[in-house]
Amino acid sequence: MTQLLEAAASVFGQVGYTAASTNAIAREAGVSPGTLYQFFPNKEAIAVELGDRFLHRMREAHTQVFTEANAALPLAEMLETVLDPLIEFNCRNPALLALIKSSDIPGRLLEDHDALHESLLTRVGELISVYVPAMPADQRTRTAAMAFALFKAGLELVVGHEGAERDAYVLELKASMFRYLEPVLGAGCRGPAGGTADAPAALHP
Repeated sequence: MTQLLEAAASVFGQVGYTAASTNAIAREAGVSPGTLYQFFPNKEAIAVELGDRFLHRMREAHTQVFTEANAALPLAEMLETVLDPLIEFNCRNPALLALIKSSDIPGRLLEDHDALHESLLTRVGELISVYVPAMPADQRTRTAAMAFALFKAGLELVVGHEGAERDAYVLELKASMFRYLEPVLGAGCRGPAGGTADAPAALHP
């Protein structure tokens, strides 16, 4: 089963969910289609199982990065600490984005992803409230949604490139989020020692 799921992740990542087929997955796994059907009745079942595993790991990643300790960091350092593991996860698992972007993603997987999305927005909002406790709830919700939208847009560019070009887009992503959040959070960007956060490296000349 693990061999088939790894093959499915490779195929989904290369051609997307819609264009993928069970025959292609079996071929990638080095087994016959008959062997694949002993474990999964169809492509949808493979996607659901693979998606469940991805989303479980993503929940674990969120738990590890959205912590009180990270919320106490200056903004630029917090962005580095929070974004790096999430970017690394998605770069290692491009099939997750391929599944989520698909127009015919299995319904259960879409529901689970939407629930994770809402949970992540809540965590981002909680992080913002640490920096600016007095921010009204509606403004905090909009700020969290915009920050998350910036991250998702930049993430697609990061995952879509490799090597030095990927590294450059990572810097652009962090710089974009810093430029958006720094004026919104204002004085809340000061770190625990009272110093103002420095911008990420991409912002320096």
